[in-house]
Amino acid sequence: MTPVKTIHFFLLFIILAVFIWSGIEPASYTDWALEVGPALIGIIILALTFKRFRLTTLSYVIITMLCILMFIGGHYTYSKVPLFNWMKDYFDLERNHYDRFGHFFKGFFIIIIREIIIRKTLIKNGGWLIIFALSISLSIAALYEIIEWLVSKMTHGGKAAKDFLGTQGDIWDAQWDMLLTLLGSIFALLILTKLHDRFMKNT
Repeated sequence: MTPVKTIHFFLLFIILAVFIWSGIEPASYTDWALEVGPALIGIIILALTFKRFRLTTLSYVIITMLCILMFIGGHYTYSKVPLFNWMKDYFDLERNHYDRFGHFFKGFFIIIIREIIIRKTLIKNGGWLIIFALSISLSIAALYEIIEWLVSKMTHGGKAAKDFLGTQGDIWDAQWDMLLTLLGSIFALLILTKLHDRFMKNT
């Protein structure tokens, strides 16, 4: 087995291990299903397309970290993750900021978006690549907020829906989530573009 394949299997093992842990007595099974569902759909898509369209190892590392983030949020609910509850109490914050952190880090998905654009379109670099990648990243963030809103409407704002929304009383929560995803996307491009290009050359 090549070193790259070993890394891929190791990342898959981590995802499965954290997924199993997250499903053991979560705060709410309904909220858990809502939170981990998108990650599971993504993993299935990646598994089905692995042989035909294999991403760089950097992209798989980011996907693994995003899955872990969503599984942890699903287990505790985003507003009750213990470490961020401790930070809330210690720094006298108004809310548990795991949700904010999560949406910022979800901006790193732009590296996967960037890779797909480069490999599947005629846009290879420059300003248009950045514009298209940022636009898609922000569109996904907005779509996620719309899905959260629809879930809340369909369940008539029950406890699971409130946990899934995770607004913690902030009427501007959706706007904050989208802004943080955009900022996370910009940050990821600034710090990872050169590294991503090196991975792309070796793919």
